[in-house]
Amino acid sequence: MKYKAIIFDLDGTLLNSLEDIADATNRVLAAEGFPVYPTEKYREFVGYGAKELIVRVLPPNYCNAETLQRCLHAYLIDYGRNWNIKTGPYPGIPEMLDLLEEKGFQLAVLSNKPEEFTQECVCHLLSGWKFDIVIGASKNIPPKPDPSGALEIAKKLQLASESILYMGDSGVDMKTANAAHMFAIGALWGFRGREELLRDGARILLEHPEEISKILD
Repeated sequence: MKYKAIIFDLDGTLLNSLEDIADATNRVLAAEGFPVYPTEKYREFVGYGAKELIVRVLPPNYCNAETLQRCLHAYLIDYGRNWNIKTGPYPGIPEMLDLLEEKGFQLAVLSNKPEEFTQECVCHLLSGWKFDIVIGASKNIPPKPDPSGALEIAKKLQLASESILYMGDSGVDMKTANAAHMFAIGALWGFRGREELLRDGARILLEHPEEISKILD
């Protein structure tokens, strides 16, 4: 079947946002008097949404409802002010998007990042390309790996799931793609690694964004 569209995860796939996420979270932890983490440790924490991020970084003895809500609120405020200090597209992403548009692909984004931030990141950092649909975390759609968001995109694009590529950097993304019956592409330049991507169902792994041509050809 000829592929007609591609859905991207955002953080760790199109954008290298790890440092801004880590910095905002560490500022919240420090303000509470909790231990902070090296930036690289956040590769393990991200991918499941803002609330789960805070759950994972809080000391277990302090992960109660009140502290969680206070820290989540503080994180959303801090990140909302500082999301674009170090964040930008990975090398090769512009060239990949150019190629996909040249080939006539429809582009979409599906992220567990809060909807407001997802829209803002795409609008400000990926404005050179036309994304037909951009979906972030909201009350309306369950978070990945639930396939509802991916299937909603397919419905809006009026395409069969089997005609859609899905690119992400985590096992969450691979599970989402397979649950939605889309072709799962693992991005090795992102936050997770080869073993997780293969374990959770990657059909192909790419070392660099421009290797997308392997699939298109």
